[in-house]
Amino acid sequence: MINTHDIKILQQQQEGQQFDRKSFRIDAKTLAVIVVAFANADGGDVVIGIEDDGRITGINGNDDHLNELLRVPFDFCLPSVPVEVHFVDCIDEGGNANRVLVMHVEPSMRVHANQADDAFYRVGDKSKKLNFEMRMQLFYAKGGRYYEDEPVYGATIDDIDLDYIAQHCRKIGYAKDAETYLRTNKGYITTVNGVDKVSGAAILLFGKDPQKFFQRARIRIVRYLGDEERFGREMNVVKDVSFEGRILEMTQKAIAFVDTQIKEYTFLGEDARFVTIPQYPPFCWTELIVNAVAHRDYSILGTDIMVKIFDNHYVVESPGILPGMVRIDNIRQMHFSRNPKIVEFMREYKLVKEFGEGVDRMFREMAEVGNPAPEYKQVEFMVKVRLNSALRDENGTEQKGGQDKIREKGTQESGSDQKKDQKSTKWPEKWPEKWPEKVCQIIDALEKDQTITIAKLETLLGLGHTTLKKILREMQNENLIRRVGPDKGGHWEVIAQGERGEKQ
Repeated sequence: MINTHDIKILQQQQEGQQFDRKSFRIDAKTLAVIVVAFANADGGDVVIGIEDDGRITGINGNDDHLNELLRVPFDFCLPSVPVEVHFVDCIDEGGNANRVLVMHVEPSMRVHANQADDAFYRVGDKSKKLNFEMRMQLFYAKGGRYYEDEPVYGATIDDIDLDYIAQHCRKIGYAKDAETYLRTNKGYITTVNGVDKVSGAAILLFGKDPQKFFQRARIRIVRYLGDEERFGREMNVVKDVSFEGRILEMTQKAIAFVDTQIKEYTFLGEDARFVTIPQYPPFCWTELIVNAVAHRDYSILGTDIMVKIFDNHYVVESPGILPGMVRIDNIRQMHFSRNPKIVEFMREYKLVKEFGEGVDRMFREMAEVGNPAPEYKQVEFMVKVRLNSALRDENGTEQKGGQDKIREKGTQESGSDQKKDQKSTKWPEKWPEKWPEKVCQIIDALEKDQTITIAKLETLLGLGHTTLKKILREMQNENLIRRVGPDKGGHWEVIAQGERGEKQ
C-alpha cells in the first residue's frame, strides 16, 4: 500500500498490478477499461494528472472533462464500480498550483465490464481483455468472499500484536496509531452489533499466535537423501523442520533455511577465482515458497505447505486449487490473488518481487541456466510445482554435459571482463568427472590454511589417502599448486593465476 497523498511517491511509483498513472487527456472509455481491470483483479489506484514520464500536468482548467472522468465508475462500468476519490495538491511543471486526481478501486466480488460489455483483468501493468471462457471462469471464481476476510471464531483484538502493527505503520508511513490502522484499513476488524469481528488476514499477518486459530498455516521442509521419497525401513529423510508464526517471519525463516539446503557447484573461473552456481536460480525456488504462502487456500485447515528437496529436484506443494482464471496452460500470463491483502502485505516487504509476472520470470531463469521448465500439477486440492536440475534427468541419471552447463553459465557471469592473454583453468580430460569439485574444495582449504595436513584433507573431502595423493599430484602437474619445503614440515601453496605460465 503506497501513500497516495504524497505527490512525490505518485510521480515515482512504478506502474504495475495495483498502480497506473495517466494524463488528464485520457478519455472516459479508456479510463473505464483500467477501472474495470482493477476491480476484476486485485484493486488498485489510478492517478490522473501525471504523465507517464512523471511530469505533473494536473487536472485544473477543464471541469466538464473532470466531471466526466468522475462519472466513469458509475456511467461507464457495468455493474458500477465503487471507488474512493481524493485530490492531491501539487505544483505542476509550469510552476502553477494544481491538483491530481486519485481513484482507489477495491477488488470486487463481482465481474465488471465496460459499456461495450467487454471485461478486463489487470496483469502486471496491462489491462487484459478477457475472452468468453476467461470471463466465465472469473465469474465462478468470484462467487464468494475472500476467505482471508472471514471473521475468525473466538478471535479478539487481544489476539493481535499491536506493537508489531506499530512497526508496520512506521514502515509504510501511516501516521495514526496501530489500533486505528487495524480498525480503519482493509476490514481487518469490523464491528457488528457492537461486537468486534477479527478477520483471518489480521490473525495471519498480525496475530500473536496465528497457529492458535490456523494450526496448519505453516511451512514444513523435508530434505531427502536421493531422488525419491521412501517410506518405512527405507525412509530417506535427512531433515524435517517446520516454520510457523506470522506470515512474514515464517516465510523469511523458511527461505533462509532452504538456502542452506540448495546444492551449489563450485569451480575455478577464467580468472582463477572460485565461481559458485546454485542448482536452481535463487529467484525460482524462493518464488515458489512465496507463492505458496501468498496464494494457499487457508480455508483448508488440515495440511501444511510442503517443501521437498531431493538430489535432482525440488517440489513445493500448496493447499488449494489454482485460483480464479489461472490454469496450467496460462499460468505464465495469468495472475489471480486468492488472498489480495496477504499478497499486498508481502509485496510491501519485497517478498513478492514480480507482481503478476513472477511465474513467467521463473520459466525464463530456469531456461537460462539450462534447467528444464518448472512443472505445475493440480492434484485434488493441492497445487504442486517441481523444479528439475539440469544435472540429472527424470530418472535420476547424471546428464551428459550437465556439469558443462553449470560451468559455462558461471564462466559467462564471472569471466566477462577477463584479459584476453590471461590463461584459463582447464580440466584435463583424463581427470575423473568428480575431480573438479574436489580440486575446488582442496584449493579453498589450502587458501584458508596452508598448514592443513593430508589427514585433515582426507576427512574434510571424504577421500581415501591414495585418491587424495593422486589428485594432489595431478594438481601439481597442472601447475595449480606447488609443494613448499620437504614432505614432512613443508606445505602446499596455491599458485596464483598470473604466476602459472607454462607447465614445467
